[in-house]
Amino acid sequence: MSKREEILGALFTLLAAIAGPRWLRNDTLPERVPAGGICILRDGDPGEPDVLLSPPEYVYEHRAELEIIIEAATPQARDAAFDGLLISIGAAIAADRTLGGRCDWIEAEAPAPLDIAVEGAPGLKAASLPIVLNYGVPLDPLS
Repeated sequence: MSKREEILGALFTLLAAIAGPRWLRNDTLPERVPAGGICILRDGDPGEPDVLLSPPEYVYEHRAELEIIIEAATPQARDAAFDGLLISIGAAIAADRTLGGRCDWIEAEAPAPLDIAVEGAPGLKAASLPIVLNYGVPLDPLS
């Protein structure tokens, strides 16, 4: 298993322990949003690495994306559920910033929430939450 996959798998395991939403990884958005919401972790973009020569290593600032979608009958209920979920995600990340020593540092960036009206259904609140993973691999971008 590549270090990249090991780190993304550990991040998914960390986040999926948060009760409430349905957790998926690199999956399509289902037709219906479950009662607790849905979160889909996307692998994202590792970006261009910095190269260290001693010891030889590629250092990545990998940006994974967490799609968050909450459905509730009122704007207040959506806002409260969304905020509670963000707090839980932040606490989980803060509790293990190295994913058990698999990477150097992880942190989430601020999301840009969007309220979505759905005709004949409760409204949705959605956001893409960037999670930055800092790690190094030997001089092989596929390892």
